Amino acid sequence: MKKSALSIVAILSLTGLTGCQTQQQETLPIVQTIEQDKAFSQFSAQFIDALWRTFPTWALYKGFHEYDGELNIPNAAQRKRTLQFIAIQQQALAQINSKGLSPNERIDYRIIDNLLAKMKWEQDTFKSWQWDPSQYNVAEGFALLINGDFAPLDDRLASVLSRLAYVTDYYAAARESILSPTLQHTQLAILQNEGALSVLSPALLDTAMHSGLSEGQKQQFTVRLKQAVQAIKQHVSWLKSLEKRLQVEGARDFRIGETLYEQKFAFDIKAGMTAKQLYEKALLDKGRVQAEMATLTTQLWSKYFSAPKPADDKVAIARLIEKLSANHVKRDNFVSDIRQQIPALVRFVNEQDLIKLDPNKPLIVRETPKYMRGFAGASVSAPGPYDKSANTYYNVTPLEGMSDASAESYLREYNHWILQILNIHEAIPGHYTQLVYANESPSLVKSLFGNGAMIEGWAVYAERMMLEQGYSAFEPEMWLMYYKWHLRVICNTLLDYSIQVKGMSEDEAIELMTKEAFQQIAEAEGKWRRATLSQVQLTSYYAGYRGIYDLREEIKIIEESLFNLKAFHERFLSYGSAPVSDIRELMLLSLHNETE
Repeated sequence: MKKSALSIVAILSLTGLTGCQTQQQETLPIVQTIEQDKAFSQFSAQFIDALWRTFPTWALYKGFHEYDGELNIPNAAQRKRTLQFIAIQQQALAQINSKGLSPNERIDYRIIDNLLAKMKWEQDTFKSWQWDPSQYNVAEGFALLINGDFAPLDDRLASVLSRLAYVTDYYAAARESILSPTLQHTQLAILQNEGALSVLSPALLDTAMHSGLSEGQKQQFTVRLKQAVQAIKQHVSWLKSLEKRLQVEGARDFRIGETLYEQKFAFDIKAGMTAKQLYEKALLDKGRVQAEMATLTTQLWSKYFSAPKPADDKVAIARLIEKLSANHVKRDNFVSDIRQQIPALVRFVNEQDLIKLDPNKPLIVRETPKYMRGFAGASVSAPGPYDKSANTYYNVTPLEGMSDASAESYLREYNHWILQILNIHEAIPGHYTQLVYANESPSLVKSLFGNGAMIEGWAVYAERMMLEQGYSAFEPEMWLMYYKWHLRVICNTLLDYSIQVKGMSEDEAIELMTKEAFQQIAEAEGKWRRATLSQVQLTSYYAGYRGIYDLREEIKIIEESLFNLKAFHERFLSYGSAPVSDIRELMLLSLHNETE
């Protein structure tokens, strides 16, 4: 495909890729590059194998099942082994000349290098193992074994039996590691470990008793399951006592401060800018989106109100949103209505030829398992590249535990229009679609060690892209609600940075979300809770979205009339879940090479 060389040179000079051209001239000759690629390929293969041997539960989460029966004990000895692993792998990685690698391999090098540096930083500097009790929970590993279909039931139960033997020591080590906990993470740990009992349940014992395990194994299963359940209950009791003590004596602040925040942002987001710079960019976008909402409100006002529109744009926007938000699903139908909307999204994507969807990759909408609740109302649990055919779950938390007032507030937030945007984000063509493509990437490194900003950014990008392509027939109400939703993405960055770095209070955070982003109080309170339990992750949505959207617009200029949206989507996703900045480098370099 031949394109205008002049337009590409202009774009590359503006985007800084001319520096990459100079760098190319300084790299090794092609024969040496091939040798370097071969050496790195051998390193990455042994690195992944060693990683799974060292961290068997991580391997299980990624769909690698050779070590399913093992469970690391989170004690000082394990932390020492972790640091030894990091040192050995960093030393081996340093033997490879990254400048001599081909572009794809160079990105993999960066990903592993960043991963190892982050692991070391988490152990030595961040030390969340001391202050975050919620990271100690055995439930998900057991749930994956119990509910998976990657192996016969008896084999999976044998792995469950093996892992059960570690549970008592696991929680004893957890208690020794928790030195200066925050109150918020302690409370989350209580909620989620109580949920773990729904995994190690009487139903599991009944399944084991009716399985093909030997009589000796069944006897062991009975004893070990009872011991594991007792260990969890003991741990929950200890956490509740800890909670009471922290409420009386005071606890560590959940805020991590500017230095740690900037360090974590650099490791996690890979945005090519600091967290402070992203915060300032988000401030500007907030004003732009509010202006778009004001224009739509003026357009729609007379359709819904007979009274004159208020002079204050924010007051008018809030009143119109409040009016429209009364159109929502029934409380008891929240999960089922989400399930019913998915086929309509599939049809639209296929009819508009936006991206190829694989009908053989199942997506199952389910109620969020209890051991996963308390953090986000909706999420996706996807299999890794080792288990590509396994189910992807769209987890939706039912509203059964909410008061009537809280449920109504929540439903008004996820009203008729926004519920559709949520489904685009989480399912089609958002997270579910991106993660299916990631599993097909030829680079195992890019698929396994996904960049959160790319993953979340794609889902946010998908929302706008669908509306741009005519989803909901350019309905102004949908666009108004989209901007409200997108304003939440922007405010996620403002909120997270302001809370963790600038010391924003709960009242100030609620005011930002309700007055500036027009959110319902239930959503705002939930987001405050989430912002106290995580750091940096809330910035990933906006950071990734801006990177992807801006890249698309750059490539449109380069390709001019030859630009094809579906081709852009499929090419972008073909790079797995690499950082957007790295994908951008590869795509622009590829386009440049096509003109030579």
